[in-house]
Amino acid sequence: MRIQNLEALTSHGNTTGRAALLQIVEAGLQAADPYWNTRALVRIEDGVLIVGGKQFEPEGNPTSGDERIDLSTIDRVFVFGAGKGIQRVAKAIEDALGDRLTDGHVIDKKGHPVILERIGVTMGGHPVPDEGCVRGCEHIMEMARDLTNRDLVFTCVGNGVSSILTMPVPGVSLQDVKDTTRIMQIEKGAPTQDLNPVRNHLDMMKGGRISRLIQPARAIHVISIDPGSYHELMYENFWLHTLPDATSWELAIDNLKRWGAWDEVPASVREFLSRADPAYDTVKTDEFERMRFRVFGVMPGPRQTAKLPAAMKKAEELGFKAYLLAEEVGAIEASQAGFYLAEISRTVELRGQPFEPPCALFTSGELVVTVGKSTGIGGRNQEFAVAAATRIAGSPNIVMASVDTDGTDGPGAQFTTGVDEMPCLAGGIVDGFTLQEATESGVDLRATLTTHDTSTALWSIGSGIIAEPNISLNDLTVSLILHRRERTQRNEAHQ
Repeated sequence: MRIQNLEALTSHGNTTGRAALLQIVEAGLQAADPYWNTRALVRIEDGVLIVGGKQFEPEGNPTSGDERIDLSTIDRVFVFGAGKGIQRVAKAIEDALGDRLTDGHVIDKKGHPVILERIGVTMGGHPVPDEGCVRGCEHIMEMARDLTNRDLVFTCVGNGVSSILTMPVPGVSLQDVKDTTRIMQIEKGAPTQDLNPVRNHLDMMKGGRISRLIQPARAIHVISIDPGSYHELMYENFWLHTLPDATSWELAIDNLKRWGAWDEVPASVREFLSRADPAYDTVKTDEFERMRFRVFGVMPGPRQTAKLPAAMKKAEELGFKAYLLAEEVGAIEASQAGFYLAEISRTVELRGQPFEPPCALFTSGELVVTVGKSTGIGGRNQEFAVAAATRIAGSPNIVMASVDTDGTDGPGAQFTTGVDEMPCLAGGIVDGFTLQEATESGVDLRATLTTHDTSTALWSIGSGIIAEPNISLNDLTVSLILHRRERTQRNEAHQ
């Protein structure tokens, strides 16, 4: 089980609905694991390292077929990586290579357990980078300083890499980068796509520069998502930092100004971006394609691969007709999304439209939370759940849950030290009784949406989900409507 506190979550409220919904969420979380696909991608047979599988190749890749490498021609093999839960990918490579693995280092999100034995691990801050991120990059840079063309490097990256892989450029301090990230992503609510052009150009490792660093070694780049298309990876990429970068100095400056952050970020950031020094530009496609490399994606399928089909299948097995409402929700405030899906669920419960209960409504993607100067502890999934709870209050038939598939949503261990030993939550589950339970416990759920202290609220009422960490395939959100609401139940709700 990835959900670690199942008994506590199903001991109150709508226990029947919670038990069913958590089975559905668990199925989705279980599917978000790249270990076995990575093992299928990488194997050794008779002294030959084979890396490949048609399903793992980007569409339109000019080089197709298995990559076969005679290990007698390779002096050393390294693994470098970064991302939330990236150890699951690195562990598979570690197990596949065995004694042929020379060394390596990866950076994971703080709060995740260390599972690697031969590859070093540093824990870094997310969503705001910290000193651990820099130390991890320093380890990678040290190992890469004497690589030759007889060495082989596996890189592995996934969601969260843009924060966790951080090594500021000269003249810009780590605190400057932290402040820029906080202002753009946390205070202003800018999505990753708008923040990354900025931080790509403030970093010595992002924007493909880690691949420049490992030259002249041969590289196998493993991305823990669907492989997508070769054109997309080479010409549209802004966040897979082992691949070429499609952003620019101009876009970075424009995004800061568009979000009203240009005058608020540190002066060093404005000065560095304005200089646009070519010596610190990111790696573009023409340079990248001169390197020796292959790219493979270990979670093949639709963009929100694996978790949605698995969760929807489980819902159908439990007798709930499954409907996918939105596959890639993004740049929408989590609380507003929670309100909206709750209202849809109430309409389904009351009128049987647009779907007839029993049914399960699914969305995925990556919402945002604009917190301003608030200092509450939360995350987008917790914010969604709390907002939904305020709208489905009194319903005997609706249960809603939202989780980050990496098992940790929000700042987690980076900022929760000393907060009543509260763990980093994956998300939350709520039902028609949650608002009343909170009120009886002295918790004002509506107020927590203002302070954004949603993790604390959900944890205190036994509705915060704890999950074993893994990679992130963005969020999984499910609303379960068990039955149509009878007229007597409607009348009781109004009394």
